[in-house]
Amino acid sequence: MRLLRDDGAVVCERCVLADTSWTRMRGLLGRRGLDDGEGLLIRPAGSIHMFFMRFPIDAVFLDRELRILKVAPSLKPWRTAGKRGAKQVLEIAAGEAERRGLEPGRQLVLREVEGDEPAER
Repeated sequence: MRLLRDDGAVVCERCVLADTSWTRMRGLLGRRGLDDGEGLLIRPAGSIHMFFMRFPIDAVFLDRELRILKVAPSLKPWRTAGKRGAKQVLEIAAGEAERRGLEPGRQLVLREVEGDEPAER
């Protein structure tokens, strides 16, 4: 999947969808980092934890329609974050939210990339 801003700018070139209990639970555990353009979209989720994580991330809290509600930048291991009303969370490399112009109120769009599974199930 590819996640874009409403103006067409790319937010996440390789966005993995975590929408089963197993993929949500697993999240980024065991990873040593995220490459540029890589991310994890967790849904449903209104909060996340960084227990047992090895690296900081930016957490972008979204409503059902992928509108940004909150950005938690450089969330360090062993921390938690959440946002009331959030239904999805995008996890990207620390610093990427600012670099990609992600701020509350901005609308995002999820697009399938050829060879991907459908975005909606």
